[in-house]
Amino acid sequence: MKYMLIAGEASGDLHAARLIRALRARDAAAEFRFLGGDEMARAAGREPEIHYADMAFMGLWDVLTHLRAIKRNLKRAENLLETFRPDALILVDYPGFNLRLARYAKERGFRVFYYITPKVWAWKEGRIELLRKYTDRRFVILPFEPAYFAKHGLEVTYVGNPVKEAVDEHRPPDAAEFRRKNALDERPLVALLPGSRRQEIRHMLPMMMRLADMMPGVQFAIAGAPSLDESVYRRYGWNERIPLLHGQTYDLLSVSHAAVVTSGTATLETALLGVPQVVGYRTVEWQYRLGKLFVDIEYFSLVNLILNRPAVPELLQGEFNEVRVKNYLEKLLHDTPERRQMLSDYADLRKEIGDKRASEEVAIFILNDK
Repeated sequence: MKYMLIAGEASGDLHAARLIRALRARDAAAEFRFLGGDEMARAAGREPEIHYADMAFMGLWDVLTHLRAIKRNLKRAENLLETFRPDALILVDYPGFNLRLARYAKERGFRVFYYITPKVWAWKEGRIELLRKYTDRRFVILPFEPAYFAKHGLEVTYVGNPVKEAVDEHRPPDAAEFRRKNALDERPLVALLPGSRRQEIRHMLPMMMRLADMMPGVQFAIAGAPSLDESVYRRYGWNERIPLLHGQTYDLLSVSHAAVVTSGTATLETALLGVPQVVGYRTVEWQYRLGKLFVDIEYFSLVNLILNRPAVPELLQGEFNEVRVKNYLEKLLHDTPERRQMLSDYADLRKEIGDKRASEEVAIFILNDK
């Protein structure tokens, strides 16, 4: 079969790569074309038609100022669809772009599968009708989503969570060797995860750098996003006094005592790796205020959303500052009731997610689809 996949950011690239490998293992004649990143390239054995680094626009202002590039990327995707003519178009998250392509594809008779559906339970509920009209099958990765979609009369399939699949396959490094290799000392280690997009780095990193100044008894290290080079971090305040480690996020988390994490997939990765964390998010104030008018959810981190309780501290905008984060970290770096409770909540999180291997589940459904 011929497969075309679209992933527009780092986490989607990782999950799509796992799906490519699962499809190849079951379909010896599989052919792939894709918009994505380096992980997908390694899995498929070819380069992406467009790299997600040229697609990852986030926030209203960023989208508005890159409309020409977005339209150009969409046109290239449509042309690829027409020339490659896949048996299955597989859309991975990235809804603003992918739902437009879904409509184009479905109106021309292509089979459309959506893996990691848009978070319509948080905002833009109107996208449910787009999913109903322009996709043939929808795969969700959060355990509460099937019940939500059922209330709206839309069938979805829970396939497990690909983050758990990836974490379970990770083999942690020897802690002493990891510290030696990365010039880390013996102080308690805190991982800083400022995000995978330029806009996130811009808003998260300066506070994280100030936090390190306030806690000299702690060693900090930054998990660098694979698609962003050192110059991006330097532009927003990074310097060599805090190690910047690219391509080692899981290893870094595995040997860390705690973490400060930008809200997103990384919060779930951190929890499943068993690392106590403080979650935060900051953006331009007017975007935050505008978003509050449309987003109606009690929690914003994936950990708390899945458990439906405040298992990890969440700090938004001005609350996500070095003083408050420091106060939380001091309670999580040692054997305290707060740390023990968070680790207990993480065990419940694993049970909620279950043991399904998402990429294998999706591959089987697509191959058996008629």
